[in-house]
Amino acid sequence: MTGQGLLAFVRWYVITMRPYLLFVSGITGILGLALGPAIGLSSALLAGSAFFLSYGFGQALTDCFQLDTDSLSAPYRPLVQGRLSRRQVLAVSLAGLLFCGALLIRLHPLNALFAGLTVFGLATYTFFKRRWWSGPFYNAWIVALLVVMGYLAAVGADAAPGVQRLLLGWPTGLTGALIVAFFGYANFVLTGYYKDLSADRATGYHTLPVRFGLRPSAVVSDGFAVLALAGVLVAGVPQLPGWTWSMLPAVAFVAAGSVAATAAQIRLHRVRDEGDAHVAIVPVVHAYVLWLAGLATLYQPDWAPALLVLYAAFAVTMARRPETEQI
Repeated sequence: MTGQGLLAFVRWYVITMRPYLLFVSGITGILGLALGPAIGLSSALLAGSAFFLSYGFGQALTDCFQLDTDSLSAPYRPLVQGRLSRRQVLAVSLAGLLFCGALLIRLHPLNALFAGLTVFGLATYTFFKRRWWSGPFYNAWIVALLVVMGYLAAVGADAAPGVQRLLLGWPTGLTGALIVAFFGYANFVLTGYYKDLSADRATGYHTLPVRFGLRPSAVVSDGFAVLALAGVLVAGVPQLPGWTWSMLPAVAFVAAGSVAATAAQIRLHRVRDEGDAHVAIVPVVHAYVLWLAGLATLYQPDWAPALLVLYAAFAVTMARRPETEQI
């Protein structure tokens, strides 16, 4: 491959990674880091890089198994256009995921188990996406594992790596963080199905909106949003007795996330055409990032400026995505 060809490949692969969604996996892992002991800057940067990149590599990997529906719903994607070969994307994506896993394993050996599970989950997701009862849940557990991996990275490699040690040292906030990550991301997956309705129907993906329609699916989405907010409360309430004014940014993040979530659910009930679905999907993602950033700030108030910059970067990148109707 020539230098010009390599640059073209990198460009098309980066588009396939969906840069505007790298913040989703990034903030999920960061929340796990925030729940653990204090972590050094170098280790935090190492883990953070792995968390951000993992979403992009994972998204590219799953795209390799969904060319049928993507060719109808997202013809702009380089893999669909043939600018990238399936073999190339598979090889780079798996290598990238292994690299991210290696970075996290270096911080805690038990991350080897969870890294393996995430790769397995990503590689098998398409089978479950075709079934209305499993798609959002199956995708959500993969992302939620990043919370645990972040927590383990903060605990550090010097701690006993066994599962028993993890369970004995399980903080209350970690349970709530898993709830909000699981149901918050499940809601993103479900609302995301709205934009691909005709393509999924034509290619045999029996998602919840395809099987039962938009309005019943919106009610299920409401339930996911409520459960995600409940997770925020489970993770956040234990911190409130130690209230200081330094926690005010966390409250602002959570409040903004709740406003975004409310707007998302109202808009979702008004969607009548898949071309309008993005107006509901976008605030769902904003709510997810804001809620998790709020909890991370609640546990680590000193991180507030960095997380504010992170959210601003997310908002700008999201607004500049290459296709408005695709998230």
